[in-house]
Amino acid sequence: MKTAPMTQTQFCVRTLASVTLLLLTGLLCTEGSHSLPNIQGQSEPDEVGPHFLAQLTNITVPQGRDISFTCVVDNLGQYRVAWIKSDSKAILGIHTHMVSLNPRLSVTHNGHNTWKLHISHVQLNDSGSYMCQVNTDPMKSLSGYLDVVVPPDILYHPDENIDEGVSTEGGSIALQCSATGVPEPMVQWRREGGKDIIIRSESRDKQAFKSVEGERLTLTNVHRSDMGGYLCIASNGVPPSVSKRFDVHVNFPPTIKAVNQLVGAPVEREVILECIVEVYPKPLNGWYRNEGNVKLHSSNKYNISEAMINLYTWHLNLTIRHLTKADFGAYSCSSVNALGKSETRIRLQELRLPPKSTTTPTPHVYTTAKPRRKQQQQPSHNKGLNEVVRAKETHFSNQMQQENDVFGSGIGVPQSANGGGAGGIVASGNVNGMINGAEVHTQLPARNGYEKTYKSPGAVPSPSTPWMFPSAGSQLLGTATITTNALVALFCILSMYLVKLI
Repeated sequence: MKTAPMTQTQFCVRTLASVTLLLLTGLLCTEGSHSLPNIQGQSEPDEVGPHFLAQLTNITVPQGRDISFTCVVDNLGQYRVAWIKSDSKAILGIHTHMVSLNPRLSVTHNGHNTWKLHISHVQLNDSGSYMCQVNTDPMKSLSGYLDVVVPPDILYHPDENIDEGVSTEGGSIALQCSATGVPEPMVQWRREGGKDIIIRSESRDKQAFKSVEGERLTLTNVHRSDMGGYLCIASNGVPPSVSKRFDVHVNFPPTIKAVNQLVGAPVEREVILECIVEVYPKPLNGWYRNEGNVKLHSSNKYNISEAMINLYTWHLNLTIRHLTKADFGAYSCSSVNALGKSETRIRLQELRLPPKSTTTPTPHVYTTAKPRRKQQQQPSHNKGLNEVVRAKETHFSNQMQQENDVFGSGIGVPQSANGGGAGGIVASGNVNGMINGAEVHTQLPARNGYEKTYKSPGAVPSPSTPWMFPSAGSQLLGTATITTNALVALFCILSMYLVKLI
């Protein structure tokens, strides 16, 4: 016959009975531990029994770690140390022998006075009170508490709808986040990037929060600026904290505007037209000419590009190369999604530049005009001076004429074949010419304490003109010839005066 398998309760009861029997047997067989009562009713005093040298410590450990309780007993003698789980009264081990069938439990002894209970990879059900007991009479024991903690964990809901974080602008979004752990974790919401969480009421009033506590976050009257990532963070003091990301999307039709509605550029240059679009979900964007009748595509003439600024903002660019007269006019950028369409116009007009100079500019030189020398005005008394000079010249000429008449009679002066004297004075008219051609210096009366000398200029002949002496008194002579002839003439005149005086 087969017997029914033994239940855990029956196993524990039988184990406890066996251990009790073993302890009792040990107590009876221990020598010197207790003195048996003598027949005469006299008793001997007990020896000093076992005593604990240190308390058992309480231990708090995360799930999965290894721990050990240490029990130090002095003067144990023939007594035994046992480890018991207090809440279940289960005996785990005696001395160095294990009673529990749990493979994660073990006991050790250092051969002197220290016993240890080891628990590896502790689990949540290992939490509770543990007792180190000595089988004295009465029994002596110490207790320590094991607290197993569990880091937080965010539960996954298989029925969670992926569209719970999506709404049209003005709608509502509810996010749910549940977490487990020991102790029970606290859940709070934060926005990705450190942005504020905006909570709006039905009256459109809004409040901004850095964090919101609770497993449920509700956003009402959502706006496009509410888009982005929201973090559910669970923590209970047991590292590490955990988080889960929820994406919030707000759908709305496109709104588009031009960076500049009027753009000017010269011919043969390159120009860029720009538009900014706010839209979600992603739109279909394009550029057009002639009131939207001609759609433009990227080519050697055009370059079309777009860049995403954030989740719902786009930057559209149209680059036009090698501008010609035909390129000026109206352009439009357009954006369309399932909720609507929007466009805006940009006018491109010609920018006329001044013509380029083909000549090399002459550097400007700053000069200072030289003051013109003022012509000295001859004083009014010069008129009288000229008359005096002319009178003297006339007198001197008449006197020379008389002298010539004397010379003409052949006195002391040889005549040349043509009627002129060699090396002498040719004619009386020539004397006048020499006088007129020479400089005449006249001494004027002193005025204001100083004397002035006036010079009567004569005409200077050209170097290419031969030095000739015509009969006219107005002809000029060379400087050297004038000086020599004048000296000769003066010498002759002085000689004649001396002859007369004699």
